[in-house]
Amino acid sequence: MSEHEKRRPVGRVKEVTSLSNPLVKDIKALALKKFRDQNNAFMAEGLKLVIDALDLGWEIRTLIFAKAGRGNAAVEKVAARTVAAGGDVLEVSEKVLSSITRRDNPQMVVGVFTQRLVPLKDIRPARGDVWVALDRVRDPGNLGTVIRTVDAVGAKGVILVGDTTDPFSLETVRATMGSIFAVPVAKTSVEAFLAWRKGFPGLVAGTHLKGAVDYRSVDFSDKPVLLMMGNEQQGLPDDLAQNCDRLLRIPQAGRADSLNLAVATGVMLFEIRRGALSLEAPAP
Repeated sequence: MSEHEKRRPVGRVKEVTSLSNPLVKDIKALALKKFRDQNNAFMAEGLKLVIDALDLGWEIRTLIFAKAGRGNAAVEKVAARTVAAGGDVLEVSEKVLSSITRRDNPQMVVGVFTQRLVPLKDIRPARGDVWVALDRVRDPGNLGTVIRTVDAVGAKGVILVGDTTDPFSLETVRATMGSIFAVPVAKTSVEAFLAWRKGFPGLVAGTHLKGAVDYRSVDFSDKPVLLMMGNEQQGLPDDLAQNCDRLLRIPQAGRADSLNLAVATGVMLFEIRRGALSLEAPAP
């Protein structure tokens, strides 16, 4: 055994059946942003999500699983990994699990992880990289769907600009379907973002109702791309629109005068990444 392994803390395994247990109260408090920020932690539901997070190197603090998971080889393996990493493992009743997740039919496994954000200054886009900047996105479902779509198309990450919804809220994490663990996320002020944008080495594009250019007519290949998207109510504000190289529009034929933010972002991302996407399996 190495010296590092000897020094590494070993987690605890506990059985919890009471809703008034302090550990349960602390985990339930993570439903509120105030407590997530204070503890720099968040919850994720589902055995696959927890396994993916561990495989991607995220720090797990607590693993909670239903008594029904006892004897399940996959659950027991994740529990062993959690203990080895210094995290706690709680075996809880169905009632406790429902209370933690606020669901009547909760998934068998919940993980509490340490939050991870990328400093904006560390983002140095290279050729072919695509980043999405979201201005003051309000809806956790939209944010989670955008993060999931960024993951699906192989874009590099998401930059949250201004006062946005929390990427680590339970609703956002659910909507990402696990992509929160695969997609780098940065948070920044408008001022810091605009200062960083000045050094962006590629094409900065934004969608705007005043855009005169069809998004399908632009060559996005062979350069880094920064896609700016406005929020659900107001679209892209003037201070960000003025910092775009191109203002683009998605043509529409029906009566609706706009698209949902996550849908519009998805349409743009699949066009920007079109040359990199193929139904053929990538070479090993």
